[in-house]
Amino acid sequence: MKTVFTTGEAAKICKVSQQTIIRCFDSGQLKGFRVPGSRFRRIPRDVLFKFMKDNGIPTDALESGKRKALIVDDDEELVELIRDVLEADSRFEIRVANNGFDAGMMVKEYHPDIIILDVMLPDINGKEVCQRVRSDSSMDDVKIICISGMVEADKIDDLKAAGANDFMQKPFEVEQLADRVCTLLNLESVHATG
Repeated sequence: MKTVFTTGEAAKICKVSQQTIIRCFDSGQLKGFRVPGSRFRRIPRDVLFKFMKDNGIPTDALESGKRKALIVDDDEELVELIRDVLEADSRFEIRVANNGFDAGMMVKEYHPDIIILDVMLPDINGKEVCQRVRSDSSMDDVKIICISGMVEADKIDDLKAAGANDFMQKPFEVEQLADRVCTLLNLESVHATG
């Protein structure tokens, strides 16, 4: 478990800009230290935790250090497959929504790092979910992978225009999906060989 963070890492955990963290550090609101002989700032875990508590920032990202994935699909078998593969990778915490409405509520409260989104939901289409997530600037860091059995290339372009970061055609290998998730979150892939 990490005990000391850079300003960039602290910013990611707190979901604020790096400038904000630097300002708080330089003004003394956020205690830490500079690396001897350099201008680099470092923030110890306990200090960051207290800062987050004091400022009402959810500390779950710091507590678990896990990436949060939200799977939105009404196909229970597929959800189970995806969940199994991601849970086998201990770096993930998973929540599931079976329709767009629940997904919308969950995105706000859970603030996932990544959403695996079925485009054909029973109540609302995936493109609309993408647009809603993208219309909220506090969600700028949320990555979205759309999955669907539809093939029209223009629909895929529409989804990407609406804010999807990636698209996978059903049926797909769940391991491939896990690799794409890791790529989008800059994590090392579990299945990478060598």
